[in-house]
This record gives sequence, C-alpha cells and structure tokens, in this order.
Amino acid sequence: MLQVTFIEHDGTTHLVPAPLERTLMQIALDNGVPGILGDCGGSCSCATCHAYVDARWADKLPTLSETETFMLEGVPEPRESSRLCCQIKMQVALDGIVVHLPEVQV
Repeated sequence: MLQVTFIEHDGTTHLVPAPLERTLMQIALDNGVPGILGDCGGSCSCATCHAYVDARWADKLPTLSETETFMLEGVPEPRESSRLCCQIKMQVALDGIVVHLPEVQV
C-alpha cells in the first residue's frame, strides 16, 4: 500500500495508507485527518481541501487546471505550493508524498 504524510500546522503528523486512484482529499477524510474538510465532495468548487504540497513532489503533480487556479485565488494564506487535495489522485510516483495543512481552512 502507498502512503501519504499529512502534517498539521502545529506539526502533528499523520502517516496514512493511500490506495491508488483515490484523491488526497478522500484519503484524508477516510483516515480522519483534521484540516481537510472536502465540503464539495471533490468537485473542485469549495477549496476546503487546500493544502501545501512539499516542494520535493511538485514535478510529479498534475498541472493546475483553470478551475483549481481560480479556487486557490480565494484561499487564506496561499503559497506557491498550494493545491487542492481533491485534484491530486494517488499514483505510484506519489508514494510517500508530504502534504502540509494550513492553520485556517475555509
């Protein structure tokens, strides 16, 4: 099984199993990771799954869509590494990905 590490804003770490093709949002919700709300169910319309993907993984991620870019414009404290977890499906190349969670989630 693949794995994802979610790191809360206070440093609390959650190492969780990550099935292929599940989104990072779904994986966080399945494992009770606080800080990922996923209010829209993964339709890229609310940004409550905003997170910061560790820079080591940036070149392995799918390209930002126009919709994701638009949604990220409204998040508190955006960064260059900001992504919506509903738009990243787990793949073998992402095994071990590290995702930092913002202090404030919309």
